[in-house]
Amino acid sequence: MNTPKNKVTFILSKNRLNSAGKCPIRCRITYLKKRVEFATGLFINPSQWYSKLQLAKPPNDENTIINNQLSLIRNKINQAFLLLQIHENNFSVEDIYNHYKGKPTNQNIGVVHYYNEYLLKNKKLIGIEIKETTWNKFNYIYTDLKNFVRWKYKQNDILLKDLDYSFIVEFEYFLKTEKNQKQVTVNKCLQRFKKIIKMALTDKLIANYPFVEHKPKKVITNVVFLTTEELFLIENHVFSQARLELVKELFVFCCYTGLAFNEMSNLESKHIVKGFDNNQWIEMIREKTGKSISVPLLPKSKAIITKYLETKAKYILPRISNQKFNSYLKEIAHILGIEKKLTHHTARKTFASTVLLYNDVPIEIVSELLGHSKITITQEYYAKVVRKKVSQEMIKLASKIENHESV
Repeated sequence: MNTPKNKVTFILSKNRLNSAGKCPIRCRITYLKKRVEFATGLFINPSQWYSKLQLAKPPNDENTIINNQLSLIRNKINQAFLLLQIHENNFSVEDIYNHYKGKPTNQNIGVVHYYNEYLLKNKKLIGIEIKETTWNKFNYIYTDLKNFVRWKYKQNDILLKDLDYSFIVEFEYFLKTEKNQKQVTVNKCLQRFKKIIKMALTDKLIANYPFVEHKPKKVITNVVFLTTEELFLIENHVFSQARLELVKELFVFCCYTGLAFNEMSNLESKHIVKGFDNNQWIEMIREKTGKSISVPLLPKSKAIITKYLETKAKYILPRISNQKFNSYLKEIAHILGIEKKLTHHTARKTFASTVLLYNDVPIEIVSELLGHSKITITQEYYAKVVRKKVSQEMIKLASKIENHESV
């Protein structure tokens, strides 16, 4: 049985001549019909390179240095190859290169280490491809992952190649019991962790995908929104305390626009444009999805925004922290006898349900107005609302049919 061998070849990048007429020398490692190439940092006049001999000629001080450096690179690669043969059952050409560079081989990369590398790489993309809030969500999971590995295995890391289905199950159990996370939060955590593991599978760092048999547990989402009567009650009540009156107006504004908290807070005059229908529209980029949204200003939202446009401030609406906003909403609900837990997000749900769906606006348009990245998200959250509307219409239809038959 022939033992596989590695091959080290030095090649020239002749299409990358520098001003001195020299081109870079690259090193190619070949093993099991796979290749890895990297720059040696050395340059040579193409006419002085003898490919068959893998040498620089004629002998002179410069060429002697090049030959000695190339020989050193070759010896270090061969040494890495021999060490892998002794200590590893299976390894790839990437492992040879990594060992030569002093990096951990694919066989010895830990899941915590790999996740951290992902975070460090993507941190440089903040503001270019991703938002800091998105990066932070993955960073939170990294902390949970480190804590889990220490809790379960009493060590700082576990090899990626050792990940299996039981690791996922135990991690889920840890998040629920030790971190007291709700199922919806656990699902989000595992969804993001799954993305990292898929990358490891693509990078051929793992042979088996541990999430194959795992299915996220379903979460029953109860959409909390105001009824027409409750919305009317809030709209028409005048609060004696200025802070409550302000929050009421901001809340009602979002009930008729569907803006999320950050979008409401960051609304500027430039976001109010004249639409194709000659009416005023809000046009801005939704921070969460990066998707552009266009929302027409209905009479009630237009009346509120007109009041604050007169202030000429950078941001149209007065700014308040999300925590205080929700705290004041709790007071408003108590004063008006509304037995629902009101948050700013309730306004967004009310816009979708009471203002749009209950007024026969198609769910495709609702999805567009909310700025959802996919219509399935809208359908998932508002399925019950749609069914209730269908039920109401069917009752009306049954009544019409019954009246028609009785005539």
